[in-house]
Amino acid sequence: MSEKKMVEAITSMEEDFAQWYTDVVKKADLIDYTSVKGCMVFKPAGYAIWELIQSQMDRRFKDTGVENVYLPMFIPESLLEKEKDHVEGFAPEVAWVTMGGLQPLQEKMCVRPTSETLFCDFYKNEVHSYRDLPKNYNQWCSVVRWEKETRPFLRSREFLWQEGHTIHATAEEAEERTIMMLNVYADFCEQVLAIPVVKGRKTEKEKFAGAQATYTIEALMHDGKALQSGTSHNFGDGFARAFDIQYTDKDNTLKYPFQTSWGTTTRLIGAIIMVHGDNSGLVLPPRVAPTQVMIVPIRQQAEGVLSKAEEIRKALNEVGIRVKVDDSEKSPGWKFAEQEMRGIPIRIEIGPKDIENGKAILARRDTGEKIEVNIGEISEKVPALLDTIQIDMLNRARERRDANTFTATSREEFEQIFAEKTGFVKAMWCGDRACEDEIKEKLAVTSRCMPFEQEHISDTCVCCGKPAKHMVYWGKAY
Repeated sequence: MSEKKMVEAITSMEEDFAQWYTDVVKKADLIDYTSVKGCMVFKPAGYAIWELIQSQMDRRFKDTGVENVYLPMFIPESLLEKEKDHVEGFAPEVAWVTMGGLQPLQEKMCVRPTSETLFCDFYKNEVHSYRDLPKNYNQWCSVVRWEKETRPFLRSREFLWQEGHTIHATAEEAEERTIMMLNVYADFCEQVLAIPVVKGRKTEKEKFAGAQATYTIEALMHDGKALQSGTSHNFGDGFARAFDIQYTDKDNTLKYPFQTSWGTTTRLIGAIIMVHGDNSGLVLPPRVAPTQVMIVPIRQQAEGVLSKAEEIRKALNEVGIRVKVDDSEKSPGWKFAEQEMRGIPIRIEIGPKDIENGKAILARRDTGEKIEVNIGEISEKVPALLDTIQIDMLNRARERRDANTFTATSREEFEQIFAEKTGFVKAMWCGDRACEDEIKEKLAVTSRCMPFEQEHISDTCVCCGKPAKHMVYWGKAY
């Protein structure tokens, strides 16, 4: 197979975006399919990205006072059914266990689709007095939802995530925590994943089952579709009342506490691919790239080339860079194509002539730019270049999102935009669910969020023409 053909094996995103995505996740060696329908194997390259997401996000959680716990993966049916709206919201996706070994279970159990009910059961034994509050917990785990259609990272029957669960003495504290965690997600997406997001509140129709309010961060993919990238829910005291969780307050009266829940999943890896990827494969932001620098020795059989490559690797490793040397028997051209496919942010090219001149070439994955540097300055230049790449990737993604965010003041304009383009459309809404349903049914478009930063675009609802209450971001979504 020629080097050229290796890159051509990716379907272009302009030709077929869904196939391009599948090609990238397979050829960048992130996942493999399995005999378990709707589930996937995280290969080392894919799991390493999740580990970097997990470690950096976990640190941010702990900075806000969150502690990690782990609860069972099974939930008895009677427990799941205690909160009516919640169970109805998840019923179609629940996987049930009915046998234990060879014996039928006295009560069937579901494999957790989410853990609100288990946390409530746990809180009953944990929370007795105002002195016990708040509890700020999080668990890293997998959940199961029996999806009909699956796609790697974006939607699978079992997926990895974190789910935060907190419980508070007052409604104000719960709301503060709900917004705080949404901001943690938004900052993480922008600073670590180089993905700009829109923050806002979900409509009643789109909120989480059993929540009083759901807040979301929405990102725009390269094909103009929206991806819900993290949600934070304020449950009020609804779950506490359903599970009879009470605490004795300072005035010696029994009160119901207030709860929150918030989560992000491995779909963030899908977002990285679809926001930053190109027709040569993956493009990884440096802060989540398992290998930030790949050193490619040219004419590596020549004396001193491999030893110089190893010397550079050690120097970069000492300044905290995740770096490898590709000393395989493949040709340099093949190595370049493979490095591009895997999205490694910087390639260092070093050969006999370079060593003779005391120089090396730094090649940027995001722009293709090649920069000649003195070998002695590599340890200084590479970290600075990685920072530049990180910032440039965020700026490019923001520019693309803004260029694909439109404004509609009438129904005709709204429908015309979605007929001709893809992206976010900002338009006014009356607050009536019937209008949301009509837009979804007719255009396959959903409300993504009511942004915190409200704009007054017009006085009337884009659907029915009645007086408007909210400005909404609308879009087609994954």
